[in-house]
Order: sequence, then C-alpha cells, then structure tokens
Amino acid sequence: MNLDRLLAVAALLLHLFWLLWVIFGWLVTRRRPLLRWLHIGSLLYGIVITVGPWPCPLTLAEQYFQTRAGLVGYEESFLEHYLERLVYPELPLAWLTWGGVAVCSGILLLYVWRFLHRDMRGW
Repeated sequence: MNLDRLLAVAALLLHLFWLLWVIFGWLVTRRRPLLRWLHIGSLLYGIVITVGPWPCPLTLAEQYFQTRAGLVGYEESFLEHYLERLVYPELPLAWLTWGGVAVCSGILLLYVWRFLHRDMRGW
C-alpha cells in the first residue's frame, strides 16, 4: 500500500471518527466544560458545512489522496458517497442533508435543555 492510499484511508477514518464525535459526543460532555464547548462548536460547524456551499476539508483531503494513489475519486460529498449508499440507498441527498442538520439541531436542543435544568454541579 502506497503512502497516498494510506493517507486516503486515514482521511476516511478521521471523517468517520468526526461523525461519531458529532453524533455521540454529548454522551461524554456532562460536567466537562471544555469538551462541552468543543462539541457545541463541532455541532455548529457540522450544520454550517452541511448546508453551506463549502466542501468539507476532510472530503477534499480524501479525494486528493485517492487521486494521487491512482484510485478513482468521487465528486459528491462524503455523506452522499458513503452514508447514503450504506444507510439510505434510495433517499434524495437533500433528505440526508436535512436529516443531518436535524440530528445536530436536536443535540443542540439537548444542550439547551441541560443548561435550563442545570444544578450547582453544572450542566
């Protein structure tokens, strides 16, 4: 395996870990202010990068290294290329995109609920 192929796989794995952090990070942030604010920032970034016109830097890195490794790169977003085919094979991309935004927004609402119901030990 050449270095570029290894870097493409590393970018893919980093992307998957990022998605897991965005979706499940709230489980480890209670009473950990630094992690909580990093996770809230990650959620906001996830929403912006999903609905905005900018490509995800991790997708660009993966595509770049795939091309350099001689693999056929993909043109669509990470969500469309991997997740849509695995989880939602027949759904339009817009549904997947807004589903991701809904998940991130729901987790942000969880933080609002935690804040409103905080006690002396924190939220």
